[in-house]
Amino acid sequence: MADAPLLPTLQPPHLTETVCERTTVWEGAFLHLHRDRVQLPDGRLAWREYLHHPGAVMVIPLLDDGRLLVERQYRYPVQRAMIEFPAGKLDPGETPLVCAQRELREETGYTAREWARAGVLHPAIGYADEFIEIWFARGLQVGPRALDEGEHLDVLAVDGEVLLAAVRDGVVTDGKTLAGLLWWVRVRAGQWSLPWQDVGAGAARAAEEDRG
Repeated sequence: MADAPLLPTLQPPHLTETVCERTTVWEGAFLHLHRDRVQLPDGRLAWREYLHHPGAVMVIPLLDDGRLLVERQYRYPVQRAMIEFPAGKLDPGETPLVCAQRELREETGYTAREWARAGVLHPAIGYADEFIEIWFARGLQVGPRALDEGEHLDVLAVDGEVLLAAVRDGVVTDGKTLAGLLWWVRVRAGQWSLPWQDVGAGAARAAEEDRG
């Protein structure tokens, strides 16, 4: 049997569900819980419950010596400290690149001269509409951090092979970080290319000053 195309269309009519009614069950600081009544492809009706998320970014920071910057922070829902690439949610009206620059500077203290958008991932498609844009950063310069109130995390410089071994051993289990490591492996091997753009190392700081 010949291989079939994976995505001939993102909206195949024989699979698409249509919204008939939407109710907001709960609203939090940035997450909203919706309950939709939908029409299934066969005409029957069903309920769908999901979280609406504003979207986020993840940054894969490349140090000049080849190591990667990661963070270690406690994640309350899983009751443990996790190893992750820097990430954060989009503020209203904020572009993903500006968000990536801001999150990198605030959480790690680093700014980057060059940035490249790798792609997007959907981490919880069964119960949330969240998307995370994947960005690479290089030409890093260190500076002071500006953590949010109540935010506590460690910044670590780690060899990529060490991170991969940690994935194998079940130490690194964060889904977005696993996706980021997939991209890093392919980029490092020259199998996937990135559209690098030089934005200047001071761009994140200037953007943050404008926001203030």
